[in-house]
Amino acid sequence: MKKLILASQSPRRKVLLEQLGYSFSTLVANIDESLSGDESAADYVLRLAQEKALAIFNSLSSEQQKESLILGADTCVVIDDLILGKPANEAECIETLLRLSSNQHQVLTAISVVGYEADGTLKISKDIIATQVYFKSLTADEIKRYWQTGEPKDKAGSYAIQGIGGQFVTSINGSYSAVVGLPLYETAQLLVKSGLPTTIQSNG
Repeated sequence: MKKLILASQSPRRKVLLEQLGYSFSTLVANIDESLSGDESAADYVLRLAQEKALAIFNSLSSEQQKESLILGADTCVVIDDLILGKPANEAECIETLLRLSSNQHQVLTAISVVGYEADGTLKISKDIIATQVYFKSLTADEIKRYWQTGEPKDKAGSYAIQGIGGQFVTSINGSYSAVVGLPLYETAQLLVKSGLPTTIQSNG
């Protein structure tokens, strides 16, 4: 059985992957996460998920590569074709959340699995999951109080659906776990197809 490596330092992704019953290690992929030219949001997250997985794969010895599967993931928040990153300060957080207020936005999460097949060929698998998220009406005062909790500071889109920010979400259409950072169903399917079944699945 191959060893699974999660190419992420996100505690949220770690918890979600543990939910699937996998044993794994984590390594941080240091890649350039800048947007490339007129790249679409979908292309952007797919590229980053793959680049994270490949960066870790390429950092391993040839022997480690043969016995490892690398899982990379990336998430972005999009509204009106604009990618909303992590807020640099309170003003950016207010601007972002007022944009999301009483509105619908999209959360795109991409996953990529990199590893050698039995015949020695390198296989790169990937998938992308789009989830629509609907927000209640927010006031600037609410957003300022939310900023003071510290939660939005390292979150794409300036909120965490699994945290205090979950109270802003009126409904979602899609995958809750993908919004948190790792889509459980699609991740399990991709890993099974790569020869790494979960504890309750089979790759036969």
